[in-house]
Formats: sequence, C-alpha cells, structure tokens
Amino acid sequence: MPHNILYPLLLLLFSCDCIAEDQQEGNKVQAEGTEQLKVEKFQSELAELKSTVSSLKYKLQVTEEQLKQLRRNEYKVGFGATLGSIGNFGPFSAPVTLVYSNVYVNEGSAYNPNTGIFTAPVKGAYFFSFSGHNRSSKVLNLGLFKNGEQMVIVFNNPLGDRYESTANSISLSLEKGDCVYVRLRETSWVFDNNSHHNSFVGHLLFAL
Repeated sequence: MPHNILYPLLLLLFSCDCIAEDQQEGNKVQAEGTEQLKVEKFQSELAELKSTVSSLKYKLQVTEEQLKQLRRNEYKVGFGATLGSIGNFGPFSAPVTLVYSNVYVNEGSAYNPNTGIFTAPVKGAYFFSFSGHNRSSKVLNLGLFKNGEQMVIVFNNPLGDRYESTANSISLSLEKGDCVYVRLRETSWVFDNNSHHNSFVGHLLFAL
C-alpha cells in the first residue's frame, strides 16, 4: 500500500480510538455524576424522613400524655358512709362485714350500700379511712380488708362502761375489681346512733 494512503489511514484509526476513549470517559463521568446525585437525593430524603419520624415521636408522646391525663380525670371515685342508728351491733361468733347504709356521697357508684363492699372501678391508688365507736365494756376490733386480706385494724380493750372511739386510715394500690371492706371481728361490737360515730370513707387518689 502506498505511503501516502497508509499514513492518513493510521491517523484516522488513531483519532477514532481517541474519540472512543473520550466518549467512554465522558460516559463514566456522567454515570458517576448521576450516582452522586442519587446519593445526595437519598441522603436528603433520609434526613427529611428522620425529621418526620422525630416529629411524629414527639406528637405521639404528647398524645400519650394527653390520654393519660384524660384517664386520670375520667374516673371520679369517692364515697363516704356511716352505719346509722343501729344501737349496739354485736358481738358475734364469727367475723361480720359491716354495711354502712347511711351514704353521704358515692361518686362513681363503686361502693355498694347493700353489702358494705367497695369495688375498684379502675387500677389506681386509693385512700381509705374508717372509725369505730363502742361501749368499752367489751372489745372493739375492726379490720379493713382487701380481697380477704386484712390491711389495718382499729382496736381497744375493755376499759369499763364508757364510750370509746378510734380510727385508722391507709392508702392502697388496687387493681380493677379489687374489693375493700370493713369487718367486725368475732366477740367484738360497735355502737352507733344519730351522731354517726362509725364511718367508712374512700376515694381514688389517681389512676395508674
């Protein structure tokens, strides 16, 4: 092949190779640029998503606290009752649950004046107090019970033929459905009249 034809042909081939390499390099740079844009877009979306999640967590915490507050305010539970004009009551050969039928307040209707039993309508902390009055010629022995278990008592020994009063109180953690009541122990007695010496009182401090 004549030299005057071979040289231009080699030059053309070299130019084609350079153009192809430049094009490949350009494609590579363009692809890297596209990937970088994708990464930056992903990072931006991730940051936005984290911000949204953080905002939702805060709103959820606020909502949960509002629900707790609503639950605390939803239940209004409180009662107060006395035995009434019964005169002497007891003694008996076995324990007797006292029925405080003279009811002053029974918000939430958790206290049953027919049985003398308070039933917790909601899990929470509750406060109870009870008092006893009798002629001290015989023992006074009252116990505050929770589900059959004695919590606290009021007690006095025979001190002669005179009237004596005593009282006690306690805060209890109750589950929904727990029962609280006062029992007159065997061989014990109480006395009441229009002055209402014997009382049973309780109310919800706060829901749990």
